[in-house]
Amino acid sequence: MRLRALLDTDALGLKLLGGEDELDRTVRGVMTTDLRDPSRYLAGGELVLTGLAWRRDADDSEPFVRILVQAGVTALAAGEAELGDVPEDLVVACARHRLPLFAVHESVAFATITEHVVRQVSGERAGDLAAVVDRHRRMMTSGPAGGGPDVVLDLLGTDLDLRAWVLSPTGRPIAGSKAAGPALPAQACARLAGEHLAATRTGRRGPHRVALGATTYSLFPVRSTGRSPQPARDVRETVLSDWLLAVEADAGDWPEERLDLLYGVTQLIAVERDRRDAARTVRRRLAQEVLELVQTGAAPAEIAARLRVAAPVLLPGLGAAPHWQVVVARVDWDGEEIEGGPVAQALLEEVLVDPAAAGPEHSDRIAVAHTGGEAIALVPLPAVSAEHDGSETGVLADALLASVREPLTAGLNDDGRLTLGVSAAVHSAEGLRGALEEARHARRVAAARPGRVCAAGHQELASHVLLLPFVPDDVRRAFTARLLDPLRDYDRRHRAELIPTLEAFLDCDGSWTRCATRLHLHVNTLRYRVGRIEQLTSRDLSRLEDKLDFFLALRMS
Repeated sequence: MRLRALLDTDALGLKLLGGEDELDRTVRGVMTTDLRDPSRYLAGGELVLTGLAWRRDADDSEPFVRILVQAGVTALAAGEAELGDVPEDLVVACARHRLPLFAVHESVAFATITEHVVRQVSGERAGDLAAVVDRHRRMMTSGPAGGGPDVVLDLLGTDLDLRAWVLSPTGRPIAGSKAAGPALPAQACARLAGEHLAATRTGRRGPHRVALGATTYSLFPVRSTGRSPQPARDVRETVLSDWLLAVEADAGDWPEERLDLLYGVTQLIAVERDRRDAARTVRRRLAQEVLELVQTGAAPAEIAARLRVAAPVLLPGLGAAPHWQVVVARVDWDGEEIEGGPVAQALLEEVLVDPAAAGPEHSDRIAVAHTGGEAIALVPLPAVSAEHDGSETGVLADALLASVREPLTAGLNDDGRLTLGVSAAVHSAEGLRGALEEARHARRVAAARPGRVCAAGHQELASHVLLLPFVPDDVRRAFTARLLDPLRDYDRRHRAELIPTLEAFLDCDGSWTRCATRLHLHVNTLRYRVGRIEQLTSRDLSRLEDKLDFFLALRMS
């Protein structure tokens, strides 16, 4: 049972004096003591009751509390019958060691509290084993059809006092029990998902235990063979698409019966995942049909007809044909031939969901097909986006992977890559073929960059940035070294800041006045530095060709 439940039981006469942030701690037993050092009788997890007879003066509180904390005690409850109010020195010592402290009203006997705790804790321990079969039956009858993963997680909370969440492979919350309280922070979700993916790639058996600060989580994979006629031959076929169950508890010392119960929960959640995947069939089929029409060169009128069918399905109640963006993704693995299309499809459906949106149904407005090794998404944009040309209100390549990069990099390990390309928004069927080619080309630009998870957008296809990723590494190194190494060496020896001066000068389009103002320099000092740059490199910054060479060298470095 949790401390919070004790505090909420009026008959126990407990008043919280400190440790409000620690009320979710679990009580595993109870002990009454007035020994100055009761450590030999403590096993950890107890609520310690004391009448304060051990305290002779204020200096006794600190060592007593330290002994309790070292023994792993959950909380301390001090009776008011002996001294009246609980001494302030005990309150301060408990606060210093983050040990929750309660005052017990003088009208409440310690035996009353002991009986209540023993009854609750013993009942839970017995129920863990005796009611496993009953819980399985209840979960099967109250599972997906009765409210989805939330119902199953609520049973974990009410029956076993477990806080639990279902997370996507990117760390997006899918479901959480009411007992779980406030939502997990996004950073914690991403960490848990990343740790789970990394552990899965190593082949370690679950549950995987992860400590975030002072809290331990046990991570259970949610796997299903229902989505494919054949089970996965390689963990890489499913690692980036499976959900996980995160439980706030250390499952390392759980009995087999309790572990079996949690694995049964993951099976129920997997059934729900399969049902959600089946519900996407219509959207996936729409995307596949539009894609085939576009790639086979069908007439724009035929493509437009299919888009009119797709729009009400993806944006019900829209009332007008939307604009569309195309996103292309590939998942590639080193060495072996692993079909990446289905994984990229499931992953793209997840990545395109707003990371702030909890729940499993937000991909209803995304249609994703896969062909060969790539996945292709049709992302509808409301017609009101037309005035912005979709560039500000649609999918942005820079922001697309920001919240999912950490967990996905862990899942890709050192042998996989995810690359995405994003097109501009188009407002007609005629533009869809060009948008597809644009997204594919942007993805190739992303693939030329370093890193396990990369994306590029249509904006990058209209500048020098398009060319730079395709310059061979040895050419890049030689070119930048020839131009910039003399300046770096000089800066290192003289602290002259020639490189920052060069960057500012080019950024100011060669304007002496603006550059001097930006660098807070006198114009003569700026002219001296630029002259030194020209002398060290044998270049002339008044010539366009030399300015361009310096510009590219700085970009490639």
